[in-house]
Amino acid sequence: MRATLWLMGLFAAAVALALFAGGNQGTVTVFWPPHRVDLSVNLVLLLALLLFALLYGALRTVAALLELPRQARRWRMQQRERATNALLLDARVQLTAGRYLRARKAAESVLARAQAPGAQQPDTRPALIGLRTLANLTAAESAHALQDEPNRNRFLDEALAAAATPGANAELREAVLLRAAHWAVNTQDPAGALARLAELPTGAQRRTAALRIKLKAARQAGHIADAMETARLLAKHRAFSPQAAASLMRGLAAEQIARAYDAAELQAIWAALGATERAMPELALRAAQRLLDLGGAAALARSWLAPVWEQGLADPGALTDAQQVRLAHALEEALAADDDGADTEWLARIEAAQQAHPHDATLQYLAGVACLHRGLWGKAQALLAQCARTLPDVGLRRNAWRAQALLAERRGDEAAAAAAWRAAAQA
Repeated sequence: MRATLWLMGLFAAAVALALFAGGNQGTVTVFWPPHRVDLSVNLVLLLALLLFALLYGALRTVAALLELPRQARRWRMQQRERATNALLLDARVQLTAGRYLRARKAAESVLARAQAPGAQQPDTRPALIGLRTLANLTAAESAHALQDEPNRNRFLDEALAAAATPGANAELREAVLLRAAHWAVNTQDPAGALARLAELPTGAQRRTAALRIKLKAARQAGHIADAMETARLLAKHRAFSPQAAASLMRGLAAEQIARAYDAAELQAIWAALGATERAMPELALRAAQRLLDLGGAAALARSWLAPVWEQGLADPGALTDAQQVRLAHALEEALAADDDGADTEWLARIEAAQQAHPHDATLQYLAGVACLHRGLWGKAQALLAQCARTLPDVGLRRNAWRAQALLAERRGDEAAAAAAWRAAAQA
């Protein structure tokens, strides 16, 4: 269709030209004393058209001749850039393949070509800035893998200097800083990693990659509170699965609880935890036991254990066997301190649970211990005698026999006391 239109237009132009030239009787007279030249208008127009075509062709020819040196320079520059890009690609491939010496040599070749005489200045071409930055970063990463810290720092400084050149892409400097922070974490230098992360813009500091590095650095530095806050942000960004996030938070909270040096600090740590963390049985057991070890209030420890107790009664499978044993040990120690009459309430709780589960030896033991601390020695003796042989934990079984021995001594029954002490020793 397009060819048909072009053909029709060509015929129309030919017809118009024939009509114009066929009936044109005009002449053009040129006086050149003593001569006179008469030319037809058609010939003059044809000569003008030929002259225009000749001048246009001459000008294009001269322009093409003048453009040849610049085209030659451009071709040489393109060839140099292609060779440099090929070397950089080879350096990245060698680095990925674990050939660090070859990767470093290839990166140094890239830098040598980028700084060769005749190349444009690095601060005038953003592509060349990125090339030099990536080459220095590759060389620094190779030196880091080879544990060559002086050369790694040298290449890293050059990469940062190249990334700070005016006209460079902002992401170049962020990439270099993130890699530097990652290397600092790998070399157990958390202070250096945190310092590198602090140089990032505010938005870049909240990226998942930066938060992962910050989490590792904070844990290495012992800043557990910062590590927990970072872990919460990562969980919010869905950097971990829900199970992994819960496990990470549980581990960090447990580490923070274990590092508490007095009861006041432990209470502050517990208050700073989220509701999700405080509802974890593992953390509640750790915190209550640590509070008792630090000489804190037993009533507060029992209040921390109350949700775990209720959870275990509501869902018997919610607590593992080890957690049930730890809960029994912590409650036994917390009940030993009769402050503010709190044992009365717990005695009612334990008795109700024991009556609801009469065959649970651990609940029988706790009920016996609670009765023992309240002075109900007869009832305590009966409950402890029932559970002493069936308790699943060796420590609880030994404590049950020891309590029976103390009760027998209180009654003056030396034979029963000796038998109980012997059973406790055998346990």
